[in-house]
Amino acid sequence: MRCRVSFLVRFWLWTMLVFIIAKVGFMLICHEGHIFTIADVWQVVTHGLSLDLSVSFYILILPLLLVALSLWIRIPRWVMPVYAGIIAIALALAFVADASLYPFWGFKLNATCLQYLETPKEAFASVSAGYIALRIAAIAVIALVIYKVYPKHWDISNFKPQTSNFKEILLYILLVPVIFIGIRGGIDESTTNVGQVYYSQNLFFNHAAVNPIFSFLSSFEHGEKDYYHYNYFSEGECEQLLKDVYTTESAGADTLLTTQRPNIIIILLESCGAVFTELGGHKEVMPHFSQIASEGILFTHCYANSWRTDRGTVCTLSGWPSFPNVSVMKMPDKSQTMPSIAKTLKQEHYSTHYLYGGDINFTNMRGYLVTTGWDHLVGMKDFSPADQNTSKWGVRDDITFETLYQMATTAESPFLIGYSTLSSHEPWDVPVHQFDDEILNAFYYLDQCIGTFIDRLKKSGAWDNLLVVMLPDHGIQYKELDETKPLRNLIPVVWTGGAIKESRRIDTICNQSDIAATLLGQMALPHDDFTFSRDVLSQTYRYPLAVHNYNNTQSMIDSTGFILYDFDANQFLKQSGNDAQRMLRVSKAILQTTTQNLKER
Repeated sequence: MRCRVSFLVRFWLWTMLVFIIAKVGFMLICHEGHIFTIADVWQVVTHGLSLDLSVSFYILILPLLLVALSLWIRIPRWVMPVYAGIIAIALALAFVADASLYPFWGFKLNATCLQYLETPKEAFASVSAGYIALRIAAIAVIALVIYKVYPKHWDISNFKPQTSNFKEILLYILLVPVIFIGIRGGIDESTTNVGQVYYSQNLFFNHAAVNPIFSFLSSFEHGEKDYYHYNYFSEGECEQLLKDVYTTESAGADTLLTTQRPNIIIILLESCGAVFTELGGHKEVMPHFSQIASEGILFTHCYANSWRTDRGTVCTLSGWPSFPNVSVMKMPDKSQTMPSIAKTLKQEHYSTHYLYGGDINFTNMRGYLVTTGWDHLVGMKDFSPADQNTSKWGVRDDITFETLYQMATTAESPFLIGYSTLSSHEPWDVPVHQFDDEILNAFYYLDQCIGTFIDRLKKSGAWDNLLVVMLPDHGIQYKELDETKPLRNLIPVVWTGGAIKESRRIDTICNQSDIAATLLGQMALPHDDFTFSRDVLSQTYRYPLAVHNYNNTQSMIDSTGFILYDFDANQFLKQSGNDAQRMLRVSKAILQTTTQNLKER
């Protein structure tokens, strides 16, 4: 009995120790922009123990069953080593993936990563071959260490059958509910969840405390069939809370354009958050963009709805909200029902074109564009083999901007052209070296491309009747800029072209999803089907606010303050102002209403 119990205890303790070491490793690897002390590491470790305990009990289930069976039969020598090897590889893979993705995404490992494995070439385009090789080596070494440090843990083949040991049988039976309670997190109504380890106003500490295995497995609770589980109020309460939030009429709007039927180019600037522009104090990074903004229309308080290209594209082109756990673009049955600027303008006899230098099939992009009114698509495969390999993601921006110029100067009027840039994305492989910072170089390069493109257009006959709308698809987590800071998701929106009446600054708080209704309002076109897009220049826009969501978390900003709320933890991660509870009610009503609408589409 002593040997069997000792084996289980040692197996469990070693698993817990591995989790603790992994937490320390995570903090050291992902430390950039985060200052912490030994006391902070201790707090992270102790607060994260409950999730570690839950996962360790999951892992202990099979060893417990095998040990119990060894009372009657001999367990083959290979069984435990094979199981231990699988566990070691799984843990190593989770630890390395978690620490590698966190600097890019800003949250813990979850099932989102699996969506990008459907197109591995694009998923790995953000990093170099050396980066991938180093991670593979790290997984192998970590797995070997986990497996080999105490090999005696794995051998239970020497346990002899002892069917007459009633006390030991009873012990194993009693351990079953103990393990179940440990996995569940107690006998209360609430069960173990990611949010229970959140203890700090510092989001990095909370994330470091989360066990990546638990985070990954629990994220499956929020799959596509569960995107409408935000039920907080009655239908009447929701309507009252959102009474002045979403309006679909344009009334008394200022006129920004010289014509109601300009040719239109919409450019989605990859990852180009306001932090890289004059709005974020870095005018030197994008001087051409700043000059263009000063000559045109600049929206100074627009916020990205989401954090990924597939989501931001839908928000911009369809004027549709984003959702915490799912991408509408990847849901063909839903995305094909979306309204879109292209669909509306086709009814006004506009030709519609879309240009992207990457794989236009990535994240169902082609399916979304085709079903929402974009007729002529140009993707990476339409360029020469040499051009296709000019960047990790596909065709470099200076080449696609040249293609965009040719399209703008030869397309039959009236036309709508959409274009997504791609070079300002990890791994930041651009042909300029203006700064020591590779990220700043990427946006400086993007700015050079923009400046050259606009200068050429001004000299062409296409300029006079042209409206160019430029905005990012989303921002990024740059240095210490995380989701607790509104600047993280502030995006610069610029309208330029010969169709602009005069330069203006629009200081109204809004979302990128509002650009669609605002544009259509300027064209005197109805936008009733853009249910959640608001004309920010209309007199009906009475409650300026913006929301942003990611990973079952949503932030909201209005004139009274800013909140960031985690729906897993059921708590504020950040709040400012004196009206946080009211803002939370509005934020919840928005989620409830938008997800219900998505469910019914």
